[in-house]
Amino acid sequence: MKMTPLAILVGSLVLLMTIVFVVVIMPWFTTRDEAPSDIFRARTAAEEAGRATYIANGCVYCHSQSIRTIDWGIGAERIAQAGDYIADRPILLGSQRTGPDLSQEGGEHPDDWHMAHFVNPRYARPLSIMPAFAFLGKDDINTLTAYVQSLGLKDADNRLKRQTFWKEESILAYEAGPVENVDWLHHQVPEGWRNIPNPYPTSEAGLARGHKIYQDFCLGCHGPIGDGMGPAQPYIYPPPLNFTTLKGRGVSGGILYYQIMNGITGTAMPYFKKDLESEKIWEVGNYVAVYFINETDADAEPKGIDAAYEP
Repeated sequence: MKMTPLAILVGSLVLLMTIVFVVVIMPWFTTRDEAPSDIFRARTAAEEAGRATYIANGCVYCHSQSIRTIDWGIGAERIAQAGDYIADRPILLGSQRTGPDLSQEGGEHPDDWHMAHFVNPRYARPLSIMPAFAFLGKDDINTLTAYVQSLGLKDADNRLKRQTFWKEESILAYEAGPVENVDWLHHQVPEGWRNIPNPYPTSEAGLARGHKIYQDFCLGCHGPIGDGMGPAQPYIYPPPLNFTTLKGRGVSGGILYYQIMNGITGTAMPYFKKDLESEKIWEVGNYVAVYFINETDADAEPKGIDAAYEP
């Protein structure tokens, strides 16, 4: 076969038609399922207004809305289905994950966390590269929050109900006073965890690592000196915990670990079980205990065999 102009033209057309068939026509035939999924519901007017703000500000360029079988992160408990998107025009699946996937973001945080985050993402996530959206103003941020809280539809509604219930409980505890608030926080931790000391000995290197983790994840809410007066504080209620109020209250390494790992639902304290592996949680907990509470049970009894690599 000679590479003649006719062969190049015909070959190019065949290749183009093949690509169109595989990329456009075949997916259209295989994804025409217009039956709603088990989590589908229609969005409210406020959520639709927030969706328009989401589109207008290019959020889709950094955030996808589709969980795949290979994913391990927020929403990975449920794989995206075609019936989740039947009311979305356009569908905002996205292809970039410069920021986290948002398809199941609804109910992951209470509304006040989102307000602080949209005003300036560094307030809630000190390492975030997301631009600040304070210029939108309170009303548009509220509708944008409503849209984000709808992502996950019925599943998101269930999570948001949980946030709302525990928000009321946490406000009651906070307004009862610092002693009652700390007591309430501690009693949300299972008893077994309350009696576990931090298994890692206090060391200069461990505290330095804990300091770095604190700066990367905690400083925006709890502040540089642990008094709860970080830049996110004006937007959050109940406000971030002032760690200095924990002195003499029997806070163990296990209590700090459990609350950092699982967060405190209803408050702006998120979980970090998908951000930090075990040793990092123990070390940032020990940093908080040593520098802000001035009490640590690190490497105290009861303990088991020391780890294979430990000073």
